[in-house]
Formats: sequence, structure tokens, C-alpha cells
Amino acid sequence: MNIVDISKQRYTTKHYDKNKRIPAEQLAQLLEVIRNSPTSVNSQPGHFFVIDNDQARAKIMPAIMEPNQQRIADASHTLIFCVKSPLSEQHLQNLLAQEDKDGRFTSAEDKQMMDQGRRMFVEYNSNTPQCQLEWEAKQLYIALGQLLFAATAIGVDSTAMEGFDKAKMDEVLDLNQQGLRSVLVVTLGYRSADDSNASRPKSRLPKEQIFTQL
Repeated sequence: MNIVDISKQRYTTKHYDKNKRIPAEQLAQLLEVIRNSPTSVNSQPGHFFVIDNDQARAKIMPAIMEPNQQRIADASHTLIFCVKSPLSEQHLQNLLAQEDKDGRFTSAEDKQMMDQGRRMFVEYNSNTPQCQLEWEAKQLYIALGQLLFAATAIGVDSTAMEGFDKAKMDEVLDLNQQGLRSVLVVTLGYRSADDSNASRPKSRLPKEQIFTQL
């Protein structure tokens, strides 16, 4: 299947088959896609909670708006996308140490330049805590796009959700104590036989209306 076919095939799943589970190997692949997703200045601000059991689903359910609750109840897995708030000095040092360990630098000067450049860009996007939060959230939407595409490529259905109470989610997962804020919820699994959205044709504006060749 080519990439255009994948993009045409992917849709937002409305109803999941609760009896079907994503194989561990495929889930591991999808999590690795998230881990490898690009971020501005390699800031890697994301932290992701993986929910795959009824006890964990019940814990987050008070933060989920209808009708998303049923999707979470039936989906194989639910992911909570969170960002570090704020981006701490410890995180910046940890990034640099990992890059060094992974062989990203050919000299001490390269390492220093990367550190200084990243700090400059973080500061540029951190005029206020809200400004930093919004910048970090943008990085997670890049990961979201990659995840949705990758899931379709291996036959896994998905639903991206903004329909949840972020403050409540932060509360039930005790995110503030962990220096985290919730941004997105994503369900993964397999569509049910009665998922009407699967048979609806994809609707997009024609390319003449959205592309301008300069």
C-alpha cells in the first residue's frame, strides 16, 4: 500500500470491537513511532500513559466527555499524551547527556552549541508558562500525526480526542505532582462491524482550493 492509499483509508473510528486486542508486537511498534517522532530542537517534551486494563480505564473515565467514554471502554488501548510542565533544567541536561551517549556530537564544541541553541529556543517559546505549554503541545501533535498514519499502515484503527476535561485528567493521574500536563487522548483498536463511519466516503476540499503553487 502506498502512502496516499494509507491516507485515504484512515478515518476516525466511532465504535470499537471490545473483543479484539492489539498484539504486543504491533503496540510496541506504535510506541516506538511515538518515541521517534520529531520535536523542535529535539526537546522531547512528551510523556505518554498507556492504558490497557479496566481498572485504568475506570480511573480516567471521570475526565472523559461523552460519547468518548464508550470508545475508551471498548478500545484495545488508550494513550494519554502529556507534556512536561515546565521544561526543567534536569530535563535539558538529560537530553544533552542522551545525545552525547548516542554519538550525536563530534566535539565538545558541537555539544555546547547544541545545548546553547536548544536553551535559546526554549526560552524564546517560554515568555509565559502558557506560551511554553502551547509550544510543547505542538510537538505532541506531530507525534499524533505519525501515530495515526502508522496505525493505519499496520491495520490498527484510531481516534484522536480533545473531548476530555484536562484539569480533571491531571487530577486523576496526579500529573501536577509529576510535573506533567495532559494534552491529548488517543484510542487504538479495531472497528466494530457496526461502525458507520467506516463506510462513509472521505470528504476533503479539492486540491485547487488548498494548494497554491508559487
